[in-house]
Amino acid sequence: MKQKRYGILDNISSPADLRGLSYDTLGVLCAALREFIVDSVSQTGGHLASNLGIVELAVALEREFDSSRDRIIYDVGHQCYVHKILTGRRDRFDTLRQYGGLCGFMKPEESITDPCITGHASDSVSVALGMAHARTIKNQKYHVVAVIGDGALTGGMAYEALSSAGTSREPLLVVLNDNNMSIAKNVGGLSRHLSRLRVSPQYLRAKTRIKERLSRIPGGGTITRAVSRFKAKIKRAVLPTSLFEQMGFTYLGPVDGHDIKSVCEFIALAKKMKKPVLLHVMTQKGRGYAPSEQHPEKYHGVSKFDRVTGAPLAAKKEDFSAFFGKELCALAEKDNRICAITAAMPSGTGLTRFAEKFPERFFDVGIAEEHAIGMAAGMAAQGLVPIAAIYSTFLQRAYDQIVHDIAIEGLHVVLCVDRAGIVGADGATHNGVLDIAFLRSVPGVKIFCPSDFAELRVMLSRAIYRETGPVAIRYPRGSEGAYRRELSAQPLVCVHEQSGSEVTIVTHGIMVNQAIDAAEILMHEGIRAQVYKVNEIGSGLEQAYAEEKEKLGGWCVVAEDVVPNGSVGEWLAAHRSERTDLLNTGNRFLPHGGVNELYRHCGIDAEGIAAYIMKNRNGKENSVG
Repeated sequence: MKQKRYGILDNISSPADLRGLSYDTLGVLCAALREFIVDSVSQTGGHLASNLGIVELAVALEREFDSSRDRIIYDVGHQCYVHKILTGRRDRFDTLRQYGGLCGFMKPEESITDPCITGHASDSVSVALGMAHARTIKNQKYHVVAVIGDGALTGGMAYEALSSAGTSREPLLVVLNDNNMSIAKNVGGLSRHLSRLRVSPQYLRAKTRIKERLSRIPGGGTITRAVSRFKAKIKRAVLPTSLFEQMGFTYLGPVDGHDIKSVCEFIALAKKMKKPVLLHVMTQKGRGYAPSEQHPEKYHGVSKFDRVTGAPLAAKKEDFSAFFGKELCALAEKDNRICAITAAMPSGTGLTRFAEKFPERFFDVGIAEEHAIGMAAGMAAQGLVPIAAIYSTFLQRAYDQIVHDIAIEGLHVVLCVDRAGIVGADGATHNGVLDIAFLRSVPGVKIFCPSDFAELRVMLSRAIYRETGPVAIRYPRGSEGAYRRELSAQPLVCVHEQSGSEVTIVTHGIMVNQAIDAAEILMHEGIRAQVYKVNEIGSGLEQAYAEEKEKLGGWCVVAEDVVPNGSVGEWLAAHRSERTDLLNTGNRFLPHGGVNELYRHCGIDAEGIAAYIMKNRNGKENSVG
């Protein structure tokens, strides 16, 4: 790929190079950008369809604004590849989402043109408004732009921000990138509202031309104002105003997001308005690459794939998400109380089959985790058994609902916490390293930690039929490891015995594979180590530890792929007088990279755990974070 030429793209070194180009030449550049993105992502993996859909819009924004000074925020940020390519990072794209390479989201450490970190949806307008207020208070001059998708607009935070921004009178441009998709098909009232707004943009262009011509004739301004007042009266009488106008925005569009000339002209118009403006841009997700055009949801986030056919290069194994979905379907066939809830992630959480088989009991609420958990509480209060499957990193957004709506009443809601622990390539915003800490802090919540598919099956059934209060089941992205033993009956169990052990390694979940391998390495070094696995975090663990306390005497090393604060290691250290050392991700946010690379980075892979024990076996009490 490094040797391949991309025509005009090879001559673009910064956004300044765009400003002298004709619209026809910009169209050629957009085609080259799509070719480069497909070539690059096919070799590294990444977010494909969203970046292919936003090419013309991203080029227009870089052309009309100065991203080294103006603040352009891409909501979520997984559609920022064109921005990165045009702001000096094209030569590093073969490192995208790799350890030590380019981040797949916006990251200020990489470039002054990245105004903030991104990764979660629906926050761009809030951050943009904050930057606009700072500009006014400090009497500075720069433009502020938030690019938000119609999927992200299903999140309540976006409406809070739009309401505040619309009444602020701050010059601010919100660009609605409307591809009628989030990751899955959009749902809800907003989707229907936007569909009513999707009409030809010729009307607004014609209105602008008429105003320009009237302004050149004597008395033209008076005529324009009179016509505008008359038009406004008619419009109010026969047409519903848009939601955005009711919030205080001037609404422009919709405009064809793949007509580079129109997009540039509308952005230039918005820049002159000096007030809150919402520009509605219609785009096609996956545009320019046939496989992603036909199946945009499958090409939202991809691993390495064949450039010609679009087929993934590595055979996909059954993962925890898919296994969970299959088992939930089996349980739901026999129990019509079981309902499944997700927040715009039916495929990612393994619920696609459930949605097809039980459509009346499946609820995709969009990017609205708070609402998902609040709704689950209402279901549980009325006798249903709601199963809310949400990624660990996104469940953070619903902490208050877990406390206020579920835990205080002790409602029976099952939280299936997908992508728990280190997730990898998407980096700090997506690693699930905080869920044990925030769930442990809530009274009455039990946390189950399956290590393989068999344990997930048993724990899911137990969570539904044996528990009566809130329970969470946390499991990782990807497939199970070499450990394949169903030992989930006890909250704490020995999974690797060694008589006369001088150290006990304690762990949970998929990390049991690293712990057992570490014990094997140590055995070859003449060090005996036993491994204990935590299956349940909660009240049951305290009782189990009391029963196993004698066997857990002496030195313990607790290895976890979570932060130290609130971890199992912290709990165990507080309950023991003997030496207890903690190995974990540390009190920090991790870089992006492969999961195994990040295990090594943290020293919690098998070799790192073994090396730590060999180095510190004769040391004093120590806690490592």
